[in-house]
Amino acid sequence: MHDPGRGSPLALIELEDGETYYSVVPEGVIEGQNVELGVQASVKIGNVIPIGSIPEGITVCNIELQPGDGGRLARSSGSYATITSHTPEGTVLKMPSGKMRYINDLCLATVGVISGAGRTEKPFLKAGSKFHLMKAKGQKYPRIRGRAMIAAVHPFGGGRRGGRKVTTVSHRAPPGKKVGLIGARRAGHRKK
Repeated sequence: MHDPGRGSPLALIELEDGETYYSVVPEGVIEGQNVELGVQASVKIGNVIPIGSIPEGITVCNIELQPGDGGRLARSSGSYATITSHTPEGTVLKMPSGKMRYINDLCLATVGVISGAGRTEKPFLKAGSKFHLMKAKGQKYPRIRGRAMIAAVHPFGGGRRGGRKVTTVSHRAPPGKKVGLIGARRAGHRKK
């Protein structure tokens, strides 16, 4: 089923005891497919298995941080994590960001890659499409730059003449002036 504000479809999964739950769908899962859940489940796309039981090199998604929390990591469209190794401290995962992370062996994960991988490659083409997406997500849109405003509305506004206003501001600044880099130790990118 489609969920507004989410890039990938959801699946309604019915267990043998009659209980149902929604889950994000990996690529390759079809309607009516049998999905296995637990330690005895085979390593097939769509099956939910504890991370400690999955072989190294397999891609997984919808990963739990703590056993029983329902899945917290690698849930956006096209994202996945790769199981790198199993250690006594837990399973080492390579996250979508490239960072390595230890996860408890009892945490469940779904085998596969979340569907909807090419979603960000398609252009919006018109502002209305972007508007409706952001409305479904419940985020403020459009975001106007402070520099584009008049001086009465924003501290960075009114830039008719010359350079840019300083974006760093003190922690002790009053509300209204506290925009930009608050209490910053440096103003830009670190020099290499």
